Amino acid sequence: MKYLIKRCDRFGLLQSDIDYHLLRASMVLIFLFFGYQKWWEYEAQALIPYISNGPLIFWMYPVFGIRGATFFLGVSEWLFGALLFWGFWNKKAGVLGALGGIASFVSTTTIIPFFPDGWAASAGGFPAMKENVAFLMKDFALLAVSFYLLKQDLLRLSLAQYQETTPSVAAPIEISSGADRKLA
Repeated sequence: MKYLIKRCDRFGLLQSDIDYHLLRASMVLIFLFFGYQKWWEYEAQALIPYISNGPLIFWMYPVFGIRGATFFLGVSEWLFGALLFWGFWNKKAGVLGALGGIASFVSTTTIIPFFPDGWAASAGGFPAMKENVAFLMKDFALLAVSFYLLKQDLLRLSLAQYQETTPSVAAPIEISSGADRKLA
């Protein structure tokens, strides 16, 4: 294990923000591709059981109709992805994109308990998931990533404000990821 840690440290993996940048780029791609799907009829039809049973999103069908609801979701996902992309350079935009991601994934994860016939009765029901519920489970990880990006962007914004208001700060302060702690 020490060898692996030394190799990772030698390549700068333990001191860099590569995890932060990879997670941001991944979320941008996810929102890009998932948003793209929303423009097609097959996706509008596939989303009917999800949106209909979502306690936070059921209202979209009466307001927008089936195609309008998926267009709304697609535009929202592209907006969140664009804000996250802009967040590479502008942390305020990154905060907005992360908040959009949080709203999106809270909306989808809350569907899980309300999805009809989402648990496999042949396997004893809960926690044996059927494919529809299993598809939504990934959103718990995406929700966690959105919280991580929100935290990181807020930390970077507060650090930048601190450095602007404290003229005596000569050297930039790095945000510790915990990787710089000594190993026992």
